[in-house]
Amino acid sequence: MITVIDSGICNLASVTTALERIGVRWSLGNTPEDIGAAVALILPGVGAFADGMQSLRLRGLVEPIRSYAASGRPILGICLGMQMLADQSEEFGNHEGLGLISGQVRRLPSLPGFRVPNIGWCNVHVTPGARLLDNQKEETSRTFYFVHSYYYECANPDDASAWLEIGRNRFAVALERNMIFGTQFHPEKSQEAGLEVLARFADLVKPYHD
Repeated sequence: MITVIDSGICNLASVTTALERIGVRWSLGNTPEDIGAAVALILPGVGAFADGMQSLRLRGLVEPIRSYAASGRPILGICLGMQMLADQSEEFGNHEGLGLISGQVRRLPSLPGFRVPNIGWCNVHVTPGARLLDNQKEETSRTFYFVHSYYYECANPDDASAWLEIGRNRFAVALERNMIFGTQFHPEKSQEAGLEVLARFADLVKPYHD
């Protein structure tokens, strides 16, 4: 069973409905005890970074999530949930994140032919061996649905498992480090391609049920 974190600043219905579509059992978690007992976590989120972190703090979930990740158990951050994995964000000031995958959240730049916020379907380049996406030996491309104005600048580029390319600019849109994963896009809104991502996460966490 996957525990979906109810941070109070996320669309739980779309994520849980997507999990049901692929036959994955889930539960909601909004207490430190829920986090500690989980075998796998999904951290969804929408809105501003500071609001998301504040919501986690008010529920006493920041340290339990950090301890959970340190234990090596799997966690998937979606959209704002991925951004909160970072060390900090510059959105409306400087705000501390969970610090699970080292990096900074920065404003997307205005570029020719690219509108901010970035809303809609985008083709992304998947790095070879990305476990959460397609685990191919060569770079591939997939299309997913995005809604965001900020991006994750990884301290270690090897932590990026997929990239959005705008001209000569590349922005990380998926992350992998050990059993910590993140997607800037919304798999739950990305039709079959997105459901495949969630199904891969469910497959990756199966050993943790034993």
